[in-house]
Amino acid sequence: KIQFNNLKKGCHLVASISPVGTDRGTFVPQSISLQDTVSVQRISVNWKGVKTWTPETPNLYLMTLSLLNEKGEMIHTYQERIGFRTVEFKPKDGLYVNGTKVIMKGINRHSFHPDGGRTTNREISLQDALLIKEMNMNAVRFHYPPDTHFLEMCDSLGLFVIDELAGWQNSYDTSTGLILQREMLLRDVNHPSIVLWSNGNEGGWNNALDQHFADYDIQKRHVIHPWADFNQLDTHHYPAYLTGVARFTNGYNVFMPTEFMHGQYDQGHGAGLQDFWDNYTRHPLFAGGFMWDFCDNAVKRADKGGILDSETFNAPDGILGPYREKEGSYYTVREVWSPIQIKKQYITSSFKGEFMLSNNYLFTNLSQCTMKYQIYAAPSPLKGGQQSLLASGEVVLPSLHPGETGRAVMQVPENFFEGDVLQLEAFDATGKSICNWTWPIHYAADYFQKQRTLISSDETALFTESDSTVTLSAKHVTVTFTKQDGKIISVLNSLNKQVPFKEGPVAVGMKMKPIRSTCRMDGTDAVFCVNYVGGVDSIVWRMSADGLLNMNAVLLNRASGGGGFDDAFMDEQVYNLGLTFSYPEKECTGMRWFGRGPYRVWKNRVPGTNYGIWHKDYNNTITGESFENLVYPEFKGYHANLYWATIENKETPFTVYSASDGVFLRLFTPEEPKGRQDGVNTMPDFPAGDISFLFDIPAIRSFKPVSQHGPQSQPGNIRIKKGDEGIRLNLYFDFRNK
Repeated sequence: KIQFNNLKKGCHLVASISPVGTDRGTFVPQSISLQDTVSVQRISVNWKGVKTWTPETPNLYLMTLSLLNEKGEMIHTYQERIGFRTVEFKPKDGLYVNGTKVIMKGINRHSFHPDGGRTTNREISLQDALLIKEMNMNAVRFHYPPDTHFLEMCDSLGLFVIDELAGWQNSYDTSTGLILQREMLLRDVNHPSIVLWSNGNEGGWNNALDQHFADYDIQKRHVIHPWADFNQLDTHHYPAYLTGVARFTNGYNVFMPTEFMHGQYDQGHGAGLQDFWDNYTRHPLFAGGFMWDFCDNAVKRADKGGILDSETFNAPDGILGPYREKEGSYYTVREVWSPIQIKKQYITSSFKGEFMLSNNYLFTNLSQCTMKYQIYAAPSPLKGGQQSLLASGEVVLPSLHPGETGRAVMQVPENFFEGDVLQLEAFDATGKSICNWTWPIHYAADYFQKQRTLISSDETALFTESDSTVTLSAKHVTVTFTKQDGKIISVLNSLNKQVPFKEGPVAVGMKMKPIRSTCRMDGTDAVFCVNYVGGVDSIVWRMSADGLLNMNAVLLNRASGGGGFDDAFMDEQVYNLGLTFSYPEKECTGMRWFGRGPYRVWKNRVPGTNYGIWHKDYNNTITGESFENLVYPEFKGYHANLYWATIENKETPFTVYSASDGVFLRLFTPEEPKGRQDGVNTMPDFPAGDISFLFDIPAIRSFKPVSQHGPQSQPGNIRIKKGDEGIRLNLYFDFRNK
């Protein structure tokens, strides 16, 4: 529709288009006759060969409308960047773009930056849109019409948009609302990225305005009321995993939560996303979801010495920090929402270079993408501890239409098993990285034996014992235990300096009570064995002649009996399970490790971390609050799939190796945000002690209690049958200060 003022008789319009950003295609200008007595006219023009706009192929055209008088003289010229696409909402079916049912992977974004508050600029809009795309998102929603330059970024980079008339809990009155609605629609109506209109948020709609969206929108795009089940599209906010009776996965309306995975502090976003997404995408009426929120809304306060103020707990909800610092969930979302998904597998000796993968694009055939592999050596500190590239090459991707599954193949190089980490990285049709995935090439015990370097020596380890203690020693390393409970009370390294690692092992998630201990020599090894009742059967400490101390614990092999306790010897619901030790946080300067990293994890937020050798200096970052010294990744917390870790200390560093698979390393306890609401903790409880080795860890919530999340967020439970050999926690400690 075009509005004319004082149109003279004989005027006509010439419409032309030219592709934006490319020389492809030429289109013949079209002449359109006009009625001089009609102020608002609808025109129709056909061009053959235009390429449609999608978030995966955001083809744009510069449209020029030239108004000419009856002599052919130019009166006025208007230009606007447009895209060609259809959009249709089908009740009890879904949202269709260009005839394809779409699922929106979205996030809510405020126009906000610390240095300008709600006044942003084109550079910020470009930065934000690129960050959203990098997370493999394809959609964005706002609580008010955004800056035009942000919509332009959505058009050009490819993001679906829900454009929203402002209003929250209370709506505009009709007279005011009609004015604002008209201004929004006239300004934004031609952006191809906009696929839905929104009338207010969370009760902030005026029903009298709904019918007027179509007055200005020739496309008649669907109108929603965010958080309501309205107009046959259920947008319920912050659903539980099992929401609900006669709605969502149990209903017959299309559903699309316009807010979910609330990300206050370190909660939400990627934590628990996999469960929600797997559950929803199995349902034919799912149209997508929008996370809350894009970035922490903290403003730089000139009146308070330049502090960044997020009004305590009200605005630190972002997956990014105020200056767009990336939190751990950023990479989790990038992996979970990757348009290429790889089926879970382990690398074993029978590996033939094959991967099963699926195409989760909406419009793109996988043949338009590429994939590469890299094989890395990740030696332990015993062999230098520096990661290096051994081999690389191409992965052959199958031709898969969206929704199809097939097999990708890489040529396995001869030196494959000399490596320690396999990485795959996928790239889209433009060469942009989509996602990368990693696998360890060796199980933990095999890796350790491959890395271990024995020091040639004619010496043997020794043990000494008194009435109350046992001491194991070799290569000037001395470790002393109490006989009564088998705990470490002293560690002296090869320089005769005290290593402050002690007061363990202590059981986590279970009980253990020592019943006897023995010492013996086994060849050149000195052995201290402690037997227990409860969740731990035995712990064997073995000092070898090379100065390495092995802890081999057998857990959870008793199927019946109280284990010597009046009540259960294990937690009914397991949030943490393993063994813990004490270590003074103030003496730790950093950590270098091989395992998943570089970000910490929660039970429901492991994706997005990758295997490799990582390093972090100590920091005390409080996620979403330490704005003046916001260092990501956070240092403290749980780290997944430990192979080895060097706990750095100015004088007495030490390294621990895991010969057990799937061990989580807990490193200290993150501080709770000082501004948290009503003093309620934002994180689950951490175990006692400071450094823990665990087989299970807790999930973190997202707005609702963990009990209302999916299966991966739930506490573990223990099942033991007669004859079970138990779980082995097999660690090696190197206190030699090498």
